[in-house]
Amino acid sequence: MRGDPVSRMEVRFRGALGRFALDVAFEVPARGITALFGPSGCGKTSVLRCVAGLQRLEGRFALDGDVWQDGRHFRPTHKRPIGYVFQEANLFPHLSVRANLLYGHRRTVGRGVPETIREADVVALLGIGHLLDRAPLNLSGGERQRVAVGRALLSQPRLLLMDEPLAALDRMSKDDILPYLERLHEVLSVPVLYVSHDIAEVERLADHLVLLRAGRVVANGPLAELQSDPSLPIARLPEAGVTLPAVVEGFEAAYGLTTLALDGGTLQVPGELGPPGSRRGIRIAASDVSLARRPPEGSTILNALPARILKAEPPDGVQMTAVVALGPAGTGARLLARVTRKSWDLLGLAPGEPVFAQIKGVALVQPGTGTDDPPD
Repeated sequence: MRGDPVSRMEVRFRGALGRFALDVAFEVPARGITALFGPSGCGKTSVLRCVAGLQRLEGRFALDGDVWQDGRHFRPTHKRPIGYVFQEANLFPHLSVRANLLYGHRRTVGRGVPETIREADVVALLGIGHLLDRAPLNLSGGERQRVAVGRALLSQPRLLLMDEPLAALDRMSKDDILPYLERLHEVLSVPVLYVSHDIAEVERLADHLVLLRAGRVVANGPLAELQSDPSLPIARLPEAGVTLPAVVEGFEAAYGLTTLALDGGTLQVPGELGPPGSRRGIRIAASDVSLARRPPEGSTILNALPARILKAEPPDGVQMTAVVALGPAGTGARLLARVTRKSWDLLGLAPGEPVFAQIKGVALVQPGTGTDDPPD
């Protein structure tokens, strides 16, 4: 279902919502998943409602040059080609799963909207073929949300809005639905605006990130770029880290280790993670990266890669969060390293200095996405 990529999405809204003031302006790619991230009450849902036309504020919205709002021009909600997925699935209890799926499909395709997303594709991607004849009351929370996503997609949207779609689910249900959202991400050509306050969820799904605080945009950019900026709030979180693309180079069966290549070096990771050439998404936590002046000797840490310190910030009085770029010249993938202030001072570390990044742990965050070259 993936088609030619579209260009840009322009978002600009300003106004008062009761006592809350929203003033946001950003441009993001009109492809992939853009996450709106921030604490509760920062304006994430308000932005989505403005994009949908459910809330009218002064501003502008355009999707790949198609202007939905600007000045006096305001396209009403029912004429905006969107699919909307809420926290609650809100399925029609008197209809079967199949009838729920096709509810929006009949309205849009029946009006002559081209059918670019087909029922069979959505059913297969979401793994709901065995649910089609069931009633919503007989579904789990994760199954209901998968049906809600399918219903939104079958309305043939040009933009999918997802407002905390996993917030009402327990951990087990979230783990159940996340792989299906990842599969949609791999093959879907429809851009997604995804609201969440769960950074782990964002890191697993998003390509692009818009950070919001108190109705304003704090930062906007590719996910990995914002993750590796120590001046931003997400780099100060205890669970801070970066997500990176990697490619499987081979598997050492005797030790159960897969070699992964990423920009600037290779890593050895436990487990058989796929055939050579397959792509994986990995996450490296800042707390799992330490720094050394010289290549370590006599250590159990397998992954120690040459790198260069780009910049550093003290998130508090006793720690330093450093950005290091892999490779002797510091031109490869960027990692965060969290070290004690004492270690930093004892080693005389500073931006521009060459180091070895000792990586104690690597987590897999996304499934393989084929055998093509990794993205730039």
